[in-house]
Amino acid sequence: MRSGFVSIIGRPNAGKSTLLNALVGEKVAIVTAKPQTTRTRIHGIVEIPERKGTHPTAQAVFVDTPGIHKPASQLDRGMMHEIQEALTTRDIVLLVIDAVRRQNRAAEAPLKLDRVSEEALAFEMIRSLDCPIFLVITKIDLVPKDKLLPLIADLSALHSFAEVIPVSARTGDGIKRLLHKIAEYLPNGERWFPKDQFTDQPERFLVAELIREQILKVTGEEVPYASAVVVERFEEPVPSEPAKRGGSKSPVARISAAIYCERAGQKAILIGKGGSKLKEIGAAARREIEALLGTRVYLELHVLVREHWRDSRVFIESLDWRRQLTELAAKEDPAGEDL
Repeated sequence: MRSGFVSIIGRPNAGKSTLLNALVGEKVAIVTAKPQTTRTRIHGIVEIPERKGTHPTAQAVFVDTPGIHKPASQLDRGMMHEIQEALTTRDIVLLVIDAVRRQNRAAEAPLKLDRVSEEALAFEMIRSLDCPIFLVITKIDLVPKDKLLPLIADLSALHSFAEVIPVSARTGDGIKRLLHKIAEYLPNGERWFPKDQFTDQPERFLVAELIREQILKVTGEEVPYASAVVVERFEEPVPSEPAKRGGSKSPVARISAAIYCERAGQKAILIGKGGSKLKEIGAAARREIEALLGTRVYLELHVLVREHWRDSRVFIESLDWRRQLTELAAKEDPAGEDL
């Protein structure tokens, strides 16, 4: 048996979260076209079957991270800290590079890393690491093969990578190969999580992320980046009253969440004329949450203004789901007594 942690890093919009979902086979990370969609470390757990003559059964714990960028706020600094934390506890690192973006840049100028860019920062981070580094080139289905092969050769020359693996999360091309190559490099060890578990994120956090995903999709300008979601109430599904014509309705989960923004103008955009935008966000999020929970959902959303929250360390720390779980446990057992 082999097991270990595999950190996924790269610039914003490199396709890291899409890759994570493809590797896990479940939606564990939200995905949008906007940069900085991922704000914290997200774990996806994969059981890799034995391949005779190559490796035994393995469990890979993938750690998706925020996109590497130059921080401008306390939120940005917190996101970069999440990346550093992921690199501290890792057995393998996947450096993800978007083939489409790299091809477009290569067409404008020769491939080089002599200026301070997001990819230059990524390469700087991996230079001091003493673990296997994989170069994973994503979105290969969108680049002609005659352009892709020279691109792979150029990128491979920038660092002494343990493996260079082109993949397409959309078509699945290269995903199985990547998993089995990871299993070859993982150390011997026992499972960190139960065999059938695919993430360690609690449902409360997943729900908050699904709501934020819809905010990112349906709003523009600065609103998505100035928004945060906190689930204030999460009532487990309970059987509802019997339907009028025999049988029982499916159980209902009751969820209330606050959407925070920084200015009154942003609040107005989030609510929309006559509440239309908030209803759109809520309806789309509810469908995603129902698919996640496998039950009907009653979702209540409201918008609050908290000025400059992105520069408030206390508020940003309160968004961490690990901290939220600790605080919820303390409320349930305020005396801290052993039950």
